[in-house]
Amino acid sequence: MIINTDFTKRYEKIPVDIFEESDAACLKVAKSIAETIKKREAKNLHTVLGLSAASSAIQVYEELAKLNKNKEVSFSNVHIFSVDEYWPLNKKELQSHYRFLKEYLLDFIEIPSENIHCLDSEVKKEDIHDYCIDYEKKIHNLGGIDVLVIGNMGFNEPGSHYNSRTRLITLNHNTRISAASEFFGVEYVPFHALTMGIETILMAKKIYFLAWGEGKAGTIAKLVEGTINEQNPTSYLQKHENLEVLVDYASAAELTRIKTPWLTGPCVWDEQLTRKGVFWLCKKLEKPILKLTDRDYNDNGMSDLITERGPASKINIKAFNDLQHTITGWPGGKPNADDSTRPERAFPFPKRAIIFSPHPDDDVISMGGTLARLAEHGHEVHLAYQVSGNIAVFDHDAIRFLDFIRDSSKIYGFDSDLSSNIYKDALKELSVKHPGEPDSDQIRDVKGAIRRGEAKAACRYLQIPEERVHFLDMPFYETGGVKKNPIGPEDVKIVKDLLQSVKPHQVYAAGDLSDPHGTHRVCLQAILTALNELKNEEWIKDCRVWLYRGAWQEWDVADADMAVPLSPEEVNIKREAIFKHQSQKDRPLFPGSDKREFWQRAEERNHNTAVLFDKLGMAEYQAIELFVRYNV
Repeated sequence: MIINTDFTKRYEKIPVDIFEESDAACLKVAKSIAETIKKREAKNLHTVLGLSAASSAIQVYEELAKLNKNKEVSFSNVHIFSVDEYWPLNKKELQSHYRFLKEYLLDFIEIPSENIHCLDSEVKKEDIHDYCIDYEKKIHNLGGIDVLVIGNMGFNEPGSHYNSRTRLITLNHNTRISAASEFFGVEYVPFHALTMGIETILMAKKIYFLAWGEGKAGTIAKLVEGTINEQNPTSYLQKHENLEVLVDYASAAELTRIKTPWLTGPCVWDEQLTRKGVFWLCKKLEKPILKLTDRDYNDNGMSDLITERGPASKINIKAFNDLQHTITGWPGGKPNADDSTRPERAFPFPKRAIIFSPHPDDDVISMGGTLARLAEHGHEVHLAYQVSGNIAVFDHDAIRFLDFIRDSSKIYGFDSDLSSNIYKDALKELSVKHPGEPDSDQIRDVKGAIRRGEAKAACRYLQIPEERVHFLDMPFYETGGVKKNPIGPEDVKIVKDLLQSVKPHQVYAAGDLSDPHGTHRVCLQAILTALNELKNEEWIKDCRVWLYRGAWQEWDVADADMAVPLSPEEVNIKREAIFKHQSQKDRPLFPGSDKREFWQRAEERNHNTAVLFDKLGMAEYQAIELFVRYNV
C-alpha cells in the first residue's frame, strides 16, 4: 500500500498538474499523444483519438500538427472522433466544431479522410437515433477511444445520467447564454446538440482534461474536490482510473492548496500569504481585522501563523496598516506629501499616463472613476484603445449610423448620391448575411467608426483632449470574426511605438482575463512583451505599471496594491462615461453569462469592494476600484 504524504493535496480526489503557462502543458500532452501513436503503430495497431472543440486544446492540436509536419509522428493509422457538435448547423459555419477541428488540426495533418469521424451537424432528424447508435458502433469496432482530449464533458447537461451514450440533447438556457457570443446573439444559438455520453467519455483508456484561465477556476474546484452528482456531469471524471487534469495557476485558484493552503498543512507565511489568510479569516468569522483573536486563528487551521508571527494583535495591526496604505484618492500621486506609505510616489507631478483599453469601453467600465480622477488632477492622460471592437456592434446600429450619414449629406450638401448608395449596399449586404458570418471590410469600418466615436465622446466627457486618444487597431484582432489571429511582431511594435512616444510615468493595463474571447489576454501580452523589450530604456526605470479589472470580475482585496475610493458623485461620473458607449448599452452583443449591463456589473463590483473594506475595519466608501502593481 502506497501512502500519499503530500498533504497539500489532501482535498483533491484526482491528480492535478499545475503549470506556470499553458504552452508547456499542451506540449506535454501533444508529445504524449504522439508517443502513444508511435508505440501502437510499432505493434501494428491503430490509435483512436477523441477530440473536443475546446479552446483549451488549441495549442495541443497545433503542436500535433507541427509534429506531423516534421515527420515525428504519422496519422496514417489514426482515427479521430469528435466529442460534440451543435445541431442543426451547416458544417461551414464559424461555430461548427467540425470546422474548428479542421482549422486547428485536420487540415494540417496527413490523415485518410475515411479515418475522420466527426459528429454530423446536418444529419436529418429522423435519422439521428440510428446515426448515434452507428457512431457508438464505430468506436466499439475500432477497440474504443485510446486517448481523449477535453475541456468539458461535451454537451452533457446537468441531469445527464452516468451511463448515457452518444445522443441528441436539448441545451439548457445557461449553455445557450454562454454560447451567445459565438453566435452573435443568443437567438441564433441552436436548441440542440449531438454529444458523446458520459459513459462513452469514461470508456476512453486515457483522458486529458485541460483548463486555462480564471474563468475555469470554479469548474476545476468542483471537478477535483467536489462530490459526484448528476448536476455536475464533469464530476463523473473522478471515476476514471487514467485521468490527467492539467491547469494553469489561474484556473487552479479555487483549489484548497492554492486558495487556503493553511488548511492542507504547514505553509510558508510570507507577507502576501499572511495578508490573504487574515482577510479570509475575517470573512469567515464576519469580524473586522482588529477584532481577531489568538483563538480565532488557532480554531481555523492557522495556529502556525500565531506561532511564527503572533500574537494576534501584532498580525492584525500589520494587516490593517498594509490594507489602509493601499487606499488613496490620488492615483497619480499626491504632490508635496509624504509618499512613504502611499501606493504611488508624489513626484514627478503631473505625470504622463497611458491607459491601455483592450476594447473601446474597458477603460471606463473598469477604472472610469480613477480615470476621471487622473484627468481632474491635471495629469497628461493618454487613452490607447488596442482593438476596434467592431465585431461587437449590432448590424442594426451600423444601418442607423449609415442612415444618419445619408440624411446629413442632404442637409450639408455633401454627395448625397454616394452616401445613399453606400447605405443601400450595406442594407442589402446585411440583409443576406448569416449570423456569425464575417462582415465585409466596409461594414467593419463602419462598425469600427461607431466604437471610435463612442470612445471619443467618453473622453470628451472626461475632459481628455482628442490628440491624446489613440486607436491602435492591432492587426491580430482584425479578422472579421470571433476567432482571432495569434499575437505578432506588428502588434507588439504598435504598442512599443506609443510607449516610446509618450514615455509614461504610469501605465494602466487590463489584467481582467475572463473575457469570453481572450482579447484581454492577448492585449496584455502585447503590452508586457513591449515593456520587456523596452526595459533598458531610461524612462522605463521611472515607470510603474498598474493592472485593473472590473469588466468581468474584480481583484481579490488581498492581492490589491492600490485602492481608489469613489464618492457617489464619482460613481455617477463613471456611469455617464459608460453610457457614452451607446452601442454596448442595454444589450451588449457579447454579454457572457451575465445578462446585466456593464455599468450595472461594474457598480455592483465596486460597491461590494467598498463594503468588504468596511467589514475589514476601513472607512466606509460608496465604491472602490482596485489595482495590482506589475513589476517590469
